[in-house]
Amino acid sequence: MTHRKLNYEFKDLSLLETALTHSSYANEFSCPSNERLEFLGDALLGCVVSALLYEKYPSYTEGDLSKIRSRVVSGANFAKYAEALGLGRRMRLGKGEENTGGRNRESNNANAFEALIGALYLDAGYEKTFEVVSRLFQDAIEENDFPRDSKTELQEASQIIFGETPEYRILNEEGPPHERTFTVEVRVSSDLTGTGRGRSKRQSEQSAARDALRKLGY
Repeated sequence: MTHRKLNYEFKDLSLLETALTHSSYANEFSCPSNERLEFLGDALLGCVVSALLYEKYPSYTEGDLSKIRSRVVSGANFAKYAEALGLGRRMRLGKGEENTGGRNRESNNANAFEALIGALYLDAGYEKTFEVVSRLFQDAIEENDFPRDSKTELQEASQIIFGETPEYRILNEEGPPHERTFTVEVRVSSDLTGTGRGRSKRQSEQSAARDALRKLGY
């Protein structure tokens, strides 16, 4: 069970159930989805991670801390924790979402992880939430121990170098609905573009951003 992997026993199991309920399932069965818990969990994760980084890196500037936090508090990182906790297997999905690969979709897993943290807070309070998140993230707070958020890094670099914001567009979609592959292009200026492929729009955009960053020498 998820709560055992968290090393926490939920008092109100309905909170855990709601945290794992995708909006597609909620719409089909007229029950609460995890979207409100996701909102709460996102704010809590930002707060806890900020506190952990503040204590761990006393000599870092605000800009340094913000850059690291943007990498830690990211969908890619949250999806990694969701996988480790087995959330994908336990999510309640509507038929359409299930049939199109929603159980393995990065955004769904990241959202479920955020919702789980929101549910934990409501069930146990801030102190316990801080304890659990600190334990989960203790090995990932090191700057290179979490997935690189290439889109954020490209945005920062392009604003400094070109004074522009990257623009993404889908070049191609192929494969059946449950095994879709996307090809995306990112364009910063007439001088810089990048392309990437992935099983989701998010993954392909990250891949395109990495390609553009390589061209910039990052």
